[in-house]
Amino acid sequence: MDEVFKALADPSRRLLLDGLNTRNGQSLQELCAGLSMARQSVSKHLAVLEAANLITIAWRGREKLHYLNAEPINAIADRWINQYNRARAQTLADLKSILETEPMSSDAEFVYTTYIRTTPERLWQAITDPAFSRRYMGHAMVSDWEKGSTYVWAEDALAIEHPDQVILESDPYRRLAFTFHTFVPELTSLGLGEETIAKAAAENRSKVSFDLEPYGDEQVKLTVIHGDFGPDSTVRGLICGGWPWKLSNLKTGLESS
Repeated sequence: MDEVFKALADPSRRLLLDGLNTRNGQSLQELCAGLSMARQSVSKHLAVLEAANLITIAWRGREKLHYLNAEPINAIADRWINQYNRARAQTLADLKSILETEPMSSDAEFVYTTYIRTTPERLWQAITDPAFSRRYMGHAMVSDWEKGSTYVWAEDALAIEHPDQVILESDPYRRLAFTFHTFVPELTSLGLGEETIAKAAAENRSKVSFDLEPYGDEQVKLTVIHGDFGPDSTVRGLICGGWPWKLSNLKTGLESS
């Protein structure tokens, strides 16, 4: 929590977050171009933001991209915001609003990082074992988890199967990647409108990755990247509300069990 307040105290770092909110997934060079700061200064500010978990780093080949991460702000605002004075509370409320506002580029990747007090083995089980993932995230993926295998996405009484629902990578306790589930008409049972489902179904299939990295002695850094969206993606709008809820429940469930 202290790292978050420290990071937000500097106006230059808030400008960097504003810039990422306008266009997420920028390189250092792109961020420098929009600010009257030396490259070295921008790098130092980004390091502070990354240490506070306010931004997430993703590599695309040799290029290092920076993404907003709302997890620490949501946690503070939801649980402890009322314990702080008005000035701090307003700063948090304003930034929470910024981070939850849909970026201008609706085809940008969704990137979310959280730190969970657990082990890689338990976290992997919570993601891949249907009994645990149903409990923690509200859905289950049923598969043999071999690269190239298909999976069934099960949520409530709905089981979605399709040959294009494929496991792309499966490295136990380290990385899992897969194509996202199919948008079938039966999703109306989960509250989606028919028009929304039709638009989502017409898009190219998106992809999801879970990266697990031990952090210190008792935590695991989990980074979820959902991408390959088309322009003005309907799917991206849907998952931006779904994944934070699922991952927050996953963290809470593992840390309280």
